[in-house]
Amino acid sequence: MAGTIEVQIDPRGVARVTISHEAKLNTLNSDLMTSFVSTLNELEEIPHLRAVVLTGAGSRAFIGGADIDEMAGLTGATARDFITRVHRCCEVIRDLPVPVIARINGWTLGAGLEVAAACDLRIAVEDARFGMPEVKLGIPSVVEAALLPGLVGWGRTREMLLLGETFGASEALTWGLVERVVPVTDLEGAIETWLTALLSAEPKAVTLQKALIRKWEDLPMKAAISAGIDAFEAAWTTEAPGREMARFQRERAERRKA
Repeated sequence: MAGTIEVQIDPRGVARVTISHEAKLNTLNSDLMTSFVSTLNELEEIPHLRAVVLTGAGSRAFIGGADIDEMAGLTGATARDFITRVHRCCEVIRDLPVPVIARINGWTLGAGLEVAAACDLRIAVEDARFGMPEVKLGIPSVVEAALLPGLVGWGRTREMLLLGETFGASEALTWGLVERVVPVTDLEGAIETWLTALLSAEPKAVTLQKALIRKWEDLPMKAAISAGIDAFEAAWTTEAPGREMARFQRERAERRKA
C-alpha cells in the first residue's frame, strides 16, 4: 500500500493519528482511505480515549487531496466507490465521540480540506495553503465540501468552489475555516493548550456536547433545542455534574474568604 496510517496514544488518552504518504503530499488513495477508516473505528473502541490529533507526515502537507493518479483512471463504474471512500474518511471523524483536532502543517487541498472541515477544531501553521481545485480538474467539489457554508458562509464557499484558487492561512482564519494560525515553532504548544482545556473538562460532558453539535447541524431550531434538553438530562445520569458543581462552589467560597 502506498502510505500508512500511524497512531500513537499517550497515557492521557490522546491519540495522534498521522497520514503518512509524504512523497505525494499525504494524498489519499483507496487503500490509505480504507486503512484510515478502519483505524478510527478501532480508536472508537478505546474506553479511555479523550481526543484525537490528526495530521500529515512531514512539514509540507496536511493532506494534499485525493490521489490524482488514481482518480485519472476512474470510470463511471468506479467513481462512486472512490468518492464514497472520501466521504467515509470524513464521516468517521464526525462520528468519533471525542473531539478531533486538525493539526494543519502545510498544503490542505480538495479532499484534505474536506477532512479538515470534518474535524471539530482546526489549527494551521502560518505558511499553510488551502484550496478546492476540483473544478480545474473537471469535477465538482462534493461530499463534505457541504460543511463549508457552515464554516465560511455561502459567499466564500462559492468563491472557493467555483474559482478553485488557493489561499493562505490568514484568509482561512479571517473566513472562519480555521480557529487559530500560529508559527510552525508554536504549533505543538498551541495544540497542547487546546488539549489541556479539553482534558480539564468532564469526558461525558464533552462527548455529549460533540454529539449535540452534530445534531444541531441537521435539525430545525425547535428540534435542536429539544435535543439540547435531552442532552442536559443525559448528563445527570452520571455523578459528574453534582461533583463538578460542588467543586466550583467550594473554590468560590475559598476565593471569597481570601
